[in-house]
Amino acid sequence: MYHVLLADDEQIERMALAKRLKRHFGGSLDISEAVNGAEALETFRREKSQIVVMDISMPEMNGVEAAEHIRSLDEDCIIIFLTAYDDFAYAKRAIVIRALDYLLKPCDEDELVSVIEEAMRLTDRRELKKARDFGMDGGKALDGDIPGVRGVSMAKIPSGGAQDMAGGHGLEDAGTARMALAAETMREYIRNNYMKEISMQDAARVMNYSDAYFCKLFKQCFDQNFTSYLTNFRVNEAKKLLKDRNISVKDVGMRVGYYDSNYFAKVFKRVTGVIPSEYRDSQHSIRHGDANRPT
Repeated sequence: MYHVLLADDEQIERMALAKRLKRHFGGSLDISEAVNGAEALETFRREKSQIVVMDISMPEMNGVEAAEHIRSLDEDCIIIFLTAYDDFAYAKRAIVIRALDYLLKPCDEDELVSVIEEAMRLTDRRELKKARDFGMDGGKALDGDIPGVRGVSMAKIPSGGAQDMAGGHGLEDAGTARMALAAETMREYIRNNYMKEISMQDAARVMNYSDAYFCKLFKQCFDQNFTSYLTNFRVNEAKKLLKDRNISVKDVGMRVGYYDSNYFAKVFKRVTGVIPSEYRDSQHSIRHGDANRPT
């Protein structure tokens, strides 16, 4: 069971989030709630939450302040921010928190599910690593190059970033051409790296953007967050590979960035409605039927 903390000063928002998570994940989540940052910190200490979904704008102690305290207590806790566009003024402080993602209100259900699935996967991986490293100094993740990740041409990346946020200017002021260039740069990064272990932070760092600004920019370009886009891209690539029966389902998953076959099957079914082997059989039946159809 995963211990999840939902922190938002609006009761309706908390109730809606909890309802969505229970509908998709059932009893696999133990959900706690908090109405502000101070209560979130207290609840985190008591419940030892593994995944925290937290609004940035809250009374008494805002989400960024609470997350800073949580990160000082647990460097592995998965933190997901809920935010409105105006909240990106917190971006510089939020960089050191290493949030998994920033979900823009009103939160899209598919995006929420995708991010929580990824948070659960990372939690499993980190718990396994803790078990393997028990009694050893596993060390902290170091900043620097991202091993195995192919970047994009830095000359293509549009300028802006924190300066745009500080000045309060949206992408509208930058023009349609700049938006199109930013979108193509992001597509190129994903096309080059979807088969590897990549995250929103990896993409933002390669492009010299803060995490928060990258999330805002990505959402404006594609009308969905990075995690959802990457998931859909991977599933579409998997569909292509599944047409080749010489490639095992496990290998298909690994080729599109899913190294856990069970997780691959779970994500694929959520997106398509069927597990990979069923999709493969259905495509084979369609092609076989077309081949035998009289002309």
